[in-house]
Amino acid sequence: MVLATKDDSFFYSSSWAKVLHDSYKYNPIYFTLFNRSGLLALIPVMQINGFLGGRRGVSLPFTDYCEPLISEEIQFQYVFREVIEFGKKKNWKFLELRGGEKYLHDALPCSSYYVHILPLLQHEDHIFSSFRGNTKRNIKKAIKNGVEVKICNSLESIKEFYRLNCTTKKKHGLPPQPYYFFKKVYDHIISKNLGFIALASFQGEAIAGAVFFHFGEKALFKYGASDINYQNLRPNNLVMWEAIKWCYKNGYKIFCFGRTEPVNTGLRRFKKGWGTEEHIINYYRYDLIRERFITNHQKLSPLQNRILSNTPGPLLDLLGSLFYKYMG
Repeated sequence: MVLATKDDSFFYSSSWAKVLHDSYKYNPIYFTLFNRSGLLALIPVMQINGFLGGRRGVSLPFTDYCEPLISEEIQFQYVFREVIEFGKKKNWKFLELRGGEKYLHDALPCSSYYVHILPLLQHEDHIFSSFRGNTKRNIKKAIKNGVEVKICNSLESIKEFYRLNCTTKKKHGLPPQPYYFFKKVYDHIISKNLGFIALASFQGEAIAGAVFFHFGEKALFKYGASDINYQNLRPNNLVMWEAIKWCYKNGYKIFCFGRTEPVNTGLRRFKKGWGTEEHIINYYRYDLIRERFITNHQKLSPLQNRILSNTPGPLLDLLGSLFYKYMG
């Protein structure tokens, strides 16, 4: 059923579940409904324990979107009630859904994001021609400046990306995901040919990179990082273009640029420059004690971001190792 719906994504795969379980010890709980013809409903959930947000069920942690998959034969509320009853027995404070707006017309989302989709249905020349002028110029500029991009699937490429990611997270005032998380991404995804890393180098040094997953006919940009000292060379543009070309040549029909926060206008503008279709996805948080959807959603304040951006790298890495499993 998963591959047969337009809402399918890599995040429903067992590979992603293994990454989350092995990295943060989350246990997957799959709420399913079957009949003789097969799977009728699926809501994957993982339980997060801890002091950051309390014990809660999340569908799914560290996931851009995870639409409940419900057959037209089944009412969403029937399955949703079963999830809520289970959560009450497990003493969840909240249930978080990353998607589901088509079933939750009257519920207020706790947060909303943009998702940008690029169809890969035409020849790569036609795909390139659909980009905005600035995007095309930046790709050409990166090539002219001597930036080179390689599509990689080695553990060494994951290590290079992790180094860049730590630098990027510090710049944004955020702790980085721990290295063992990316090691599990390599073990369960990259090494199984379910994803790849695109690394940009200049004069032999890695200066930008991105991690991509693929599933069925869809490819997904999941993580990106770069060295700000080389931003003028436009390596991120060439990384994305080489990844798009690789996905097109390997038969993928849809390329997703992942989620973007509404306040991140620069990233949104960057993604819109690739001729993408822009959609809004809503996240919902249901309070199991008050039995209603709530709108508040905890995020780091600008002051907290500034403090973290000035935190020494080793301490920031330690904070990521200690607290990411509670952030989900």
